Formats: sequence, structure tokens, C-alpha cells
Amino acid sequence: MRALDEMSVLITGGGSGIGEATARLLAANGALVTVTGRRSAKVRAVAESVGDNCSWLAADVTKHEDRQRMVEHAVRHGGGRLDALVSNAGNMERTPIESWTPERLRQVFEDNVIAGMMLAQAALSHLESSKGAVVFIGSIYSVRSYPGAAPYAATKGALETLARVLAAELGPRGIRVNAVRPGAVLTEINQRAGLFDDEQAAKRLAGMANHHALGRIGTSTEIAEGIEFAIRAEWVTGTVITIDGGLGLGVIV
Repeated sequence: MRALDEMSVLITGGGSGIGEATARLLAANGALVTVTGRRSAKVRAVAESVGDNCSWLAADVTKHEDRQRMVEHAVRHGGGRLDALVSNAGNMERTPIESWTPERLRQVFEDNVIAGMMLAQAALSHLESSKGAVVFIGSIYSVRSYPGAAPYAATKGALETLARVLAAELGPRGIRVNAVRPGAVLTEINQRAGLFDDEQAAKRLAGMANHHALGRIGTSTEIAEGIEFAIRAEWVTGTVITIDGGLGLGVIV
């Protein structure tokens, strides 16, 4: 396992949820972390609360110029290197088929898939130099069929397939690519989907506890631990690491 000490890591969507938890975990174990996101107040607050090991940049991963700035900022903060990219930024789109529009579908694929692909491209030379790693964030939605969630599920299925194909393509260049597939975790993405406020989201996810073999929903920190493993494990690539408390088993306890 690679040591985290002074490893340089770029995390998109680092202002809340899984991105924030990952930044805190990695920085606490010695990594030099850069968190990015569209909302400057959010990413700045995370970085300042984490401490010197964490830097921040307000940037939009769907914009070419911002992707370049993200990579350059992370390389500077990391002492001239970039060891890992955690492509975590994204949005949820839950709409039934009757409500789909080409514009909304293009946007969710731009946010969740294309932006991360192009950021990996922007970081490629640095990751090759460091023999680094890329981690995409998949979802239980790729294996459990929730009516009304087809657009979001399609993007997450695409990311999980992307991880396997890129692992084969980039393995000879020393770059590992994996995906982490979370189960039900209370994060801000539920609220941003426009379906729930904080209280409704919490109640909805708590109601899913008995759908998990372990009888509870997960935490952002538990997902972050899986991301840490994907970054550090030197002989793991092309894998979708499921961290879902048994939700994907389809049981009700």
C-alpha cells in the first residue's frame, strides 16, 4: 500500500458530503489535498477547517479553463506533483421518462460523466509521472433499479464502465483507475436534486435502513475509507469497490 504522507490528491465536489469526508480523512493521514467546487464559501470552509494540508479552489469542473486551473493548483499545493484524482463532483437527476428533455439529459451527462473524463485527461501527464490513481464515484443506482432515476443511474453506470476501460488503457502507463460504489448515504446531493429538503432527505434514507443487510444507511466517512483504499492499493485497478452495507443484495431485514 502506498503511504499517504505528502501524497498530492485533487478532489472535486469537495465542499460537502463524500468529497469533504475524503478530504478530511486523507489530510489527517498526511496527504496534501486540494478541494474544488463551484461554491467558494463551501470549499473554503472545508479547507480552513481541515488545516494546512488542505487547499481550495472555486472552480467548475464542466469548464475547460477551470479544469486546467484545478490541476495546476493541486500540483502547486502538492509540491510539484499529483498522485491521485478523486472525481466526485456531480448532480442527481430524478425524472420519469415523460419529463425528460434533451437539454436536461445532456446536462446531467456533462456534470457526472464528461467533466470527470476531461479532468482525467487534463491530469494525465502528472498522474503518469507519479504512477498515480483515478477514482470515479459510482452508485448503487447502477445495480438497483429505482423508477424515475434512469438519467442519474445511466451516468453512474457509465462511470463504472469507464473505470474498467481506462484501467486497461492506462495500466501500461502505471496509472490505476477504479470506481467506488456507495450505497445509501445522507449527503447534500439529495437536496440539490430538488426533491427533498434536509429533513425529508434524512427521513427518506432512514426509511431505507432495513433494505441494507447490515440494517442501517452508511456515512460519508465510510465511503471515504473505500476511496482511500483505491488510492493507496498498488495492485488494484479496473475494480468497482462496493460500499453499501449490503443494499445491493436486494434483501429486506
